[in-house]
Amino acid sequence: VQLQASGGGLVQAGGSLRLSCAASGRANSNYVMGWFRQTPGKEREFVASRSWNGASTYYADSVKGRFTISRDNAKKMGNLQMNSLKPEDTAVYYCAASTLYGNSRSLSDYAYWGQGTQVTVSS
Repeated sequence: VQLQASGGGLVQAGGSLRLSCAASGRANSNYVMGWFRQTPGKEREFVASRSWNGASTYYADSVKGRFTISRDNAKKMGNLQMNSLKPEDTAVYYCAASTLYGNSRSLSDYAYWGQGTQVTVSS
């Protein structure tokens, strides 16, 4: 699976951004789609994930109620709608795919990664 993330940018605190992830190279959509983020000097951390059929969705506590993950399997696209953004949301955001059955918050379960897109939230 090849992944291409887009949609990052600069936004003021309280604003919104929508990240997109385009998938290619796999005939079906039977994979978990996840979003992670990383800031300099810190480990990459889990943000949100959604199973291939949408039956299971996970969020990090820090983004619950503000971020929404979605996917369109027909278009092989995933999205992360980010509302009420805070300066601490500033990071490089990565989309990732896992062939694990079900859903996962664990970075090590994801074998496929996009290139990352920068999100900067100013105070």
